[in-house]
Amino acid sequence: MDTKDFLSKIGINDAVESFESPKRFPDGAQYRFEVPGIQKPEAMTSLLDAADNYGVKIHRVTQTKGIMLLTDPEIEEMVEIAKAAKVELFLSVGPRATYDTSASANTSEGARIGYRLRGYKNLFYAVEDVKRAISLGVRGIVVYDEGLLWVLSKMRGAGELPEKVHFKVSAHCGHGNPASAKLLQELGADSFNPVRDLQIPMMAAIRRAIDISLDLHMENPKSSGGFIRHYEAPEIIKAAAPVYLKTGGAVAAHHGWDTTQKQAGERARQVLLVQNMINRYYPDAKISEKGRKDMSIPEV
Repeated sequence: MDTKDFLSKIGINDAVESFESPKRFPDGAQYRFEVPGIQKPEAMTSLLDAADNYGVKIHRVTQTKGIMLLTDPEIEEMVEIAKAAKVELFLSVGPRATYDTSASANTSEGARIGYRLRGYKNLFYAVEDVKRAISLGVRGIVVYDEGLLWVLSKMRGAGELPEKVHFKVSAHCGHGNPASAKLLQELGADSFNPVRDLQIPMMAAIRRAIDISLDLHMENPKSSGGFIRHYEAPEIIKAAAPVYLKTGGAVAAHHGWDTTQKQAGERARQVLLVQNMINRYYPDAKISEKGRKDMSIPEV
């Protein structure tokens, strides 16, 4: 059988330049906003206050340094902030390779393993990290390891974790094609962040293969290229809906950046800039209201 025919048979197809995704969030919306790199309660409060001042909606706030680096009171405070604002709170799993005894993870060669887990104990620690966050009300988890995703999905299916917990696969897993996206969806991912530098037809091909939301960077820290895609936001929405537009990264120097309260306000301003582009070039695009039922808003 021809390769293209076989790929099509298993649900993987290319997308032409004019492709527009017919898929939507459960509320019928095409896009939502996610702001990553919010590591502490103080920064989260500043971000949401600034968003209110700018009149923009933020649907998801993501902490990237690791659950284990937050105290219980810090997590509880972030949970309460998210509940009050009706936004999703996603915390990132630790320990990850860069935090354990692996010297190789911090070398140019070892960097290829990303933030994946090493050995049984670190897998165990990661599950415990997730269970701790969930016990404190968190319902969104950023996953950096496909094996951990599989385990967590099995636990959710067995009732060991709440059904409403959502698993988001990080861009640091390094996936960027439709087959990988389909595999992650089958492993239990609820949201998928492909590598940051995909062209729009590449995004569209991934969208054709899967139904879960895509998380796509509108801008990036210097450490991952520093490129800004504000003007492309309207076309990205058309090609990749339902999509979370990840915005505010240009404020940070690198992944895991400890965003200050002032910088959190700057991230909200970046959301305003992207929203302005959408309003100008694709005013009919539909954005979700905050607090939708399918969102992984914290629960206690």
